[in-house]
Amino acid sequence: MKIDDIDAFVEVIRCQSISHAAESLQLTQPAITRRVQNFEQALGVELFDRNTKPLKPTLIGTRVYEQCRLILREMDALRELVATDAPPTGLLRLGVPQTIGDVVLLDALKHLRTEYPDLRAQVATGWGSQLVGKIERGELDAAAALFPAGKIFPDNIVGESIGKMELVVVCAKSQLPKKPCKLADVYQNGWILNPDGCGFRAGLQRTLSDQGLSLRVNLETFGTELQLGLVADGLGLGLVPRPLLERSAHVEQLAVMPLKDFKPVMDLWLIYPHFLGNLQGPVDAFGKLVAASLHKIRNAA
Repeated sequence: MKIDDIDAFVEVIRCQSISHAAESLQLTQPAITRRVQNFEQALGVELFDRNTKPLKPTLIGTRVYEQCRLILREMDALRELVATDAPPTGLLRLGVPQTIGDVVLLDALKHLRTEYPDLRAQVATGWGSQLVGKIERGELDAAAALFPAGKIFPDNIVGESIGKMELVVVCAKSQLPKKPCKLADVYQNGWILNPDGCGFRAGLQRTLSDQGLSLRVNLETFGTELQLGLVADGLGLGLVPRPLLERSAHVEQLAVMPLKDFKPVMDLWLIYPHFLGNLQGPVDAFGKLVAASLHKIRNAA
């Protein structure tokens, strides 16, 4: 059963004439007749009463015609979906890191709505590895995620570095060492971090492990602002993006710890499947908008 045969069948009913259907589809009459016959043979039923003029469908032919119209509409939608030059419509499923979602999303979504009014954005948050998994499973169309420079992604995912994010170790001002120090000098103070799964925490743990040091977690909790409040109260060290520190309500009670052997920088990556069809434009725009938001908050800091 071929789409061309369905197309010919529908056009014959619409035109009530094989010759007019041939003219409409720019085919010969024998070609139209052959395609209709092929379709009938595939279904095992007669779709036309050939004793009538103009040509009319049988009862089952009428029912098949209605179903075929639905099929052709779905085929048109499918072609539009994969046509990169067709206006994007429907749902755009995006992912962002929990850490920076609040500061990069608002402007990006506002501009997307303006540029693509027929597209509705749906946003999920999560750690970088979770977002990669959702794209692999087809649950997201694209995501912005924080990973180290040189990150290797699965073969079916494209990764573009669109910016950099400096991380800083923070402490209460009253706990600031009088001179630059090393991780080994302060790690026993303990840390206030995101729960396990956070890329920042994993990077810190690898660095400590490489130095033969253990990760001591005093408190684990979601939310950068909550973590910074706890650090300001002297309950441990924090590891946060510098722009978020500068925007914090607790910034006056905090200090950046001058560590000589730990100056982490993460790349912000735009990740998406290899083929996005007409969603490629909105995804590219999303990446540029997120990068611009990150650049703005970095400069404001």
